Amino acid sequence: MEKSKQANKNNTEAVKSAASNPLKSRVSNPIADSGIIARINNINAQKTNNRLYSGYASNTISKKSSDIAGIINELNTALKNKHTASDLFTVLHDLFTDKLNCLFTAYGLFHEKSNCINLKLQNKFGSTYSSKIFMSDESNPVVESFKKASVITREDDKFLNIPYLQDSPSYIVPLISIDHCIGVLIAGMEVTEAESSMFSFIANYAAMFIDNINLKEKASKYDNTDNLTSLYNHRGFQEVLSKELQRAKDNKTNLSIIMMDVNNISKINRELGHAKGDEVIRLLADKIKQNIRSNDKAGRYGGDEIAIILPDTNTADAKYLAEYITYTLSCCFVDDVGPVKVSVGISTYPECTENQEKLLVLAEQAMYISQAKGYKEGMSAIISSSDYNFWSNDSLNSFAEVLAKRHSQVGINFEEELVHKFNNEQISSQNHLMEMVTSLAGAIDAKDPYTKGHSTSVSRYSEALARAINLPEEEVERIKLGALLHDVGKIGIPENVLKKPSHLSDDEWEIMKQHPVIGAEKVLAPNEALRDLIPMVKYHHEHFDGSGYPEKLKGEEIPLSARIVSVADAFHALISDRPYRKGLGVEKACEILKMGAGTQWDSDLVRQFITIAPSLSTSI
Repeated sequence: MEKSKQANKNNTEAVKSAASNPLKSRVSNPIADSGIIARINNINAQKTNNRLYSGYASNTISKKSSDIAGIINELNTALKNKHTASDLFTVLHDLFTDKLNCLFTAYGLFHEKSNCINLKLQNKFGSTYSSKIFMSDESNPVVESFKKASVITREDDKFLNIPYLQDSPSYIVPLISIDHCIGVLIAGMEVTEAESSMFSFIANYAAMFIDNINLKEKASKYDNTDNLTSLYNHRGFQEVLSKELQRAKDNKTNLSIIMMDVNNISKINRELGHAKGDEVIRLLADKIKQNIRSNDKAGRYGGDEIAIILPDTNTADAKYLAEYITYTLSCCFVDDVGPVKVSVGISTYPECTENQEKLLVLAEQAMYISQAKGYKEGMSAIISSSDYNFWSNDSLNSFAEVLAKRHSQVGINFEEELVHKFNNEQISSQNHLMEMVTSLAGAIDAKDPYTKGHSTSVSRYSEALARAINLPEEEVERIKLGALLHDVGKIGIPENVLKKPSHLSDDEWEIMKQHPVIGAEKVLAPNEALRDLIPMVKYHHEHFDGSGYPEKLKGEEIPLSARIVSVADAFHALISDRPYRKGLGVEKACEILKMGAGTQWDSDLVRQFITIAPSLSTSI
């Protein structure tokens, strides 16, 4: 209380003193000395620096001295690894506002279709604005600078028509690349004569930077676009699919592929000309573009194949879209062709596979199966890779056709893929197992044109011999199955060895002798349901006297089932044609078996087999 009274007394005396001596009051103002004026000035300064008040403040910021060489060097460093116009102008804005105290920067690029300059402006405090300046407004200095390709200065920025923009002088520089103006660069500041040359240099640099970006985009678009359909070409499609698959993986969503193939396109090209074939393909592409979503992508996958990428789409929804597109095609008649008919295959991530190449292979395989099935009630057969039995003849033939066609592109080996599929198949029944094994054996036999049907015949002969010696039915079935797979290891033998039309060299023979071990260890061992067949596959080339391979087993060390398959295998080899000899008759083949009895083959089994051999069919 005492202090308060003293303060009031002091203030009263100070006021009296100021009144009696005005000069002294100006020199020593107690209000100023107490810091109140400083606080008010501070508040004003805060208002000036606050973007909400920036439109009402005058340009009181003093310009820094500009080091032009340093600015150019800093610009060059900052633009390394920048690839877009937005990146470029962000760098310029930061540089101008930091080094030159520029109150705002703006850039406008000419848009030919709209006949306007699309302007983007950013002030010193980070606020951004966009506007259009139409070329018809010839009084606007931006239009004047663009049309005359000349520098324009203004004492204000009102021509920009941007509310709350801090009033500032404006320096407008045309962006000229080689011989044409592509836009303007605007700086909110007064520009000295020395700085004007720097601005012109930077503007020209920026124009060439933008032109290069545009040229690169056009080149990239051309590289990834099919000229006939305006869809992605094969390369572009693969790149988009890779990105979409990664997005599906990250978001844990489905992704479907629809593959469409124009039926009879070769016939159309041959009989009606390639122009007519191109017309049909363009029609298919147009119908696809009209009916897919904005986030779906389509590409010309092959000559007459168009594929669609459907993000966040399951198999059922993909089928629905495919059905609608095929329906719209069926309503379109092309002169001399009629309605356009397509085969349709679908595969879905991750249901079918998580591998990009296999996803496409499975879609294409489904498409070939669709082609084989033809039409149902006048509509295309729409097949998903989850609809068919992989081990059916149509499926395997389609799979082989796809891989033969795409091998150089996709790098998937048909035989290896078969084994992978084989060992990952969920066995539902004995019939299912037999179907798989038969198909696999047939695929292996198909590698060697001289042993077509070999595995099936050896299986039949082995079954007959097993029954002749009165083995239990369960064992007979096991031998029948094992004999089908006895040569499955040839899946790992190079075709130049398998298909050699003459006798094998010593080195080639050593390679061929590896197939029993490959079959046992690479094919059967990983499959729990088939491991008990390993002895037949691994030891069917062992000899009774111990001279065989791979482990030189002797006599009864060789499992009975393998000895049975060995006799059956030898008999069929003897009666089959080879490139270096004709197949032998049954009688001659039996004589050779007799000669090898006790050395190469079990004598008892040879004796039993000779008695049943005449009754066995010898068709190959």
